[in-house]
Amino acid sequence: MLVMVVDTATAAVTAALARVDDDEVTLLAERVTVDARGAGELLAPQITAALAEGGATPGDLTAIVAGVGPGPFTGLRAGMVTATAMAHALALPVYGVCTLDAIGLRLPGRALVATDARRKEIYWAVYQDGTRQSGPDVARPAAIALDGIERAAGDGAEKYAEVLNLPLAPLRYPSALALAELAADRIRAKSPGETLTPLYLRRPDAVLPGERKPALQ
Repeated sequence: MLVMVVDTATAAVTAALARVDDDEVTLLAERVTVDARGAGELLAPQITAALAEGGATPGDLTAIVAGVGPGPFTGLRAGMVTATAMAHALALPVYGVCTLDAIGLRLPGRALVATDARRKEIYWAVYQDGTRQSGPDVARPAAIALDGIERAAGDGAEKYAEVLNLPLAPLRYPSALALAELAADRIRAKSPGETLTPLYLRRPDAVLPGERKPALQ
């Protein structure tokens, strides 16, 4: 079964073609561009390129897998809207995966996964041998309890390495293969498609202006 994987929750705009077999998930083609502001422009061409490299067409796909964050509003929304639109146009199921889980999946021991949330904050979750134990949440790095944490991964962990003071695993961004693996059981079972729910965890930077007050009162 061929699956298109997309994720724009971090600065790594990702599109990949994967094959899900009964006992294995194989990555056939992948396009990743690190550009925190370019998700809206980059994702569609990357999807096209991944399909071409894998020798597939949209009609060959069985499902769509999308990272659902947490991530900044604008970037995350670009990937989820694209995934939902593709699934609707092709009459395919779409499955959501927490983006942090794709980083934490293969981390041994007790680990913190942290991605950059801007505003001097990180999106974070704690994992035990790849299984999420707490989170996802958003906070300033200094406010996170690190008792028992053995290592950290993610671009947020790298950015605030001096604050977290943890050994860093060499995983900055989510793996497309891990995203596909985390959805593989649902794909194999041909589970009903899901309504993607974004993990924004806080309000967007841009808000509607409040009601103007009279200049003279």
